[in-house]
Amino acid sequence: MMLVRARTIAVLLLAAFPVLASETPADDRRSGYSFMGPDTKAMQDDDTANPGMLWVLEGEALWNRKAGSADKACADCHGDARDSMKGVAARYPAFDRSLARPVDLEERINLERTQRQAASPLPYEGRDLLALTAYIANQSRGIAISTGDNPDLKSFVEKGRQLFTAREGQFNLSCANCHDDNWDKRLAGSPVTQGHPTGYPEYRLEWQTLGSLQRRLRSCIAGIRAQAYDYGAPELVALELYLMSRARGMRIETPAVRP
Repeated sequence: MMLVRARTIAVLLLAAFPVLASETPADDRRSGYSFMGPDTKAMQDDDTANPGMLWVLEGEALWNRKAGSADKACADCHGDARDSMKGVAARYPAFDRSLARPVDLEERINLERTQRQAASPLPYEGRDLLALTAYIANQSRGIAISTGDNPDLKSFVEKGRQLFTAREGQFNLSCANCHDDNWDKRLAGSPVTQGHPTGYPEYRLEWQTLGSLQRRLRSCIAGIRAQAYDYGAPELVALELYLMSRARGMRIETPAVRP
């Protein structure tokens, strides 16, 4: 209860800051890693200490496990993920021509399951979907984010930008008020970062588990007392796309560790 009260007071104080809504210049961009303390950095840097690697290992097992009535594993089509999945996470969300809209990596996994494996989709934030996503994204660790430059994505990137800068909720705040205008300040004792999604799925000490970018977005939206979108909603995918596109050129860190 005290933590919730402290966060509420902190958000109210943040709302009193001038609203500039100016995007951080490319040369000033910083990964959330740079805002972390030495202990958290050390945890992320050491694969034997990084809790997120447990999901990566589980994802590797799922990659090679047959599923669905087609009795196929991901590896049956895609082979060794260390080769075939290298750089894939850096290109997502990506435009899907058959759906005429962007899909994120989680939805791509479920589309592959339903269309190729004849298996049921995995639930959002379920351990299996997080594990597969973390395993695939881990193959892109160190690779520069490249999504957002497809002309077909232009209108969806703009939609995400509009959502990012729109003030909403009882606190009348936008994502940009924190992550563009007030980064490097503190909110309830934690650093306010620039919001670049370089390490998802990531292990958050607050959650004591791995979580997706959509979970983090929903948490932020609820934190300003607005109605959070459902998992998989087009608004969340548009926000993911915008955040990844504005982080273009930054390196994938999955699985990151954050407070």
